[in-house]
Amino acid sequence: MTSGDNTPEYVRVNRANWDDRAAAHAASPDYRVQRFLDDPSYLSEVIRFDLPLLGSVEGQRGVHLQCHIGTDTLSLARLGASMTGVDFSPRSLEEARRLADATGTAIDYLEANVYAAPSLLGYHGFDFVFTGVGALCWLPNVAEWAQVVADLLKPGGRLFIREGHPMLWAIDEARTDWIVVDYSYFETEHPLVDEDDGTYVETDIEFRNNLTHSWNHGLGEIITGLTNVGMQVTGLVEHNSAPWDALPGQMTRDDAGEWRLTERPDRLACTYTLQAVKT
Repeated sequence: MTSGDNTPEYVRVNRANWDDRAAAHAASPDYRVQRFLDDPSYLSEVIRFDLPLLGSVEGQRGVHLQCHIGTDTLSLARLGASMTGVDFSPRSLEEARRLADATGTAIDYLEANVYAAPSLLGYHGFDFVFTGVGALCWLPNVAEWAQVVADLLKPGGRLFIREGHPMLWAIDEARTDWIVVDYSYFETEHPLVDEDDGTYVETDIEFRNNLTHSWNHGLGEIITGLTNVGMQVTGLVEHNSAPWDALPGQMTRDDAGEWRLTERPDRLACTYTLQAVKT
């Protein structure tokens, strides 16, 4: 379904939700914006976690799809990359630009639906595409996303993504006594429609736009989508941790800010890091 201006309904609904929460996320201690301001060498927990796999991005041109308020984007810029951030939420990009300006960091930010990124940024111009945790679930079609990645990358360029594991997304997070698989592991035609007046960071702000549309994407669907557009998967690491309290009441946080099941954490893959190269 689309609106009168041809914007898909899921985009309108989700954009309103993220616009509503952007300022709260920037003000929350979970995003550590003040640390970025105080310490020019500070990197986000997500980027620091994956540094051993990420390797050097010095001198490379990168694009961060679905960049939100830009803390990971800024971290990649601090590692020496020339960064562009893309997001569909204007309020999120306001916070991202404010942070970049306050830290004196040159980052180009573009307001766009991720599927439109190649036509707006140009084809085959980037050394790497980065996507962070909690991004793919807002997209209805992972094969189309894979085509976007391939269209943005130079030959030999790479995709680097750390994401919530589709097994984690299939679990009912409202249950605190058992791990209950209650949602689809696979991509479905129709979205999961949810209404939640909270968010994943600590805040006292009351939100007005609480509806979301989301989709899960199985690992097989993601990998197949990438290989079908000429990408070669070069690495896949599954992690038993996530950078947020994904299952409240059942997880414990470590000193690095990662959350794992308190009881027998190796039962569940919570996130994964995937790398692929454009052949």
